[in-house]
Amino acid sequence: MDSSLATTEPFRWPSRGSPQGFLPLVHRLVPWLAAGALACCALGFCVGLLVAPVDARHGDVHRIIYIHVPATWMSVLIFMLLAFCAGVGRFGNVRLAAMMAQALAPTGAMFAFMALWTGSLWGKPIWGAWWVWDLRLAADLVLMALYLAIIAVHAGIDDARRADTLVATIALAGSAIVPAILASTVLWPALPVDPALPLRESGGRAALLVGLLAVGAGFWLYSSATALLRLRGIILERERQSDWVATCVRDGR
Repeated sequence: MDSSLATTEPFRWPSRGSPQGFLPLVHRLVPWLAAGALACCALGFCVGLLVAPVDARHGDVHRIIYIHVPATWMSVLIFMLLAFCAGVGRFGNVRLAAMMAQALAPTGAMFAFMALWTGSLWGKPIWGAWWVWDLRLAADLVLMALYLAIIAVHAGIDDARRADTLVATIALAGSAIVPAILASTVLWPALPVDPALPLRESGGRAALLVGLLAVGAGFWLYSSATALLRLRGIILERERQSDWVATCVRDGR
């Protein structure tokens, strides 16, 4: 059996993005990432639900910020990473980077949907409507559409190289939406809840920051774990004709 597949061997960084050399890293990292995600999310939700003070103006409805804001962070960060990986795969001819772009898309789409859904739940009692054409909400909707387009490309095109090329085009062109989302956070005044309100009126600065950052870290660790697991499946599927994949499957790795 190829020694690079054995999890008992010392880990060596994969040479030039080799899919074969990357699999041992997945086996080592995923359990730690999953445990870290669970711990961080538990800490963040406990702080947000039990420790953080009630918002002086809107009451307990503001607590959805501990899901909405980290989910929005993840939807943007994952798309930036996806676009980078897709570009490296396209112009650097690094197969592993293209595979990672494919692996990231479903998780990014999930967080984009979560951001839109919690934004609607958050905005209903504040705006009196489930949806308003706020620049941020519209940008988040476009971002989710880009994720779904990338997923559809990989599902609809059998030729992986052609799919990777088209995904790189979509991701790099769509990356222009990211500055719009970031700029709208500063320039557009129609947030459903003023994020500084708990800081000014409730003295909850520490609890707010700890809760948001802990949940954000948990979401990031979760995203890393799921992307790596999905990447493993993509590697085995794309390289299924290789001898080393047959050995890997036979040994249950």
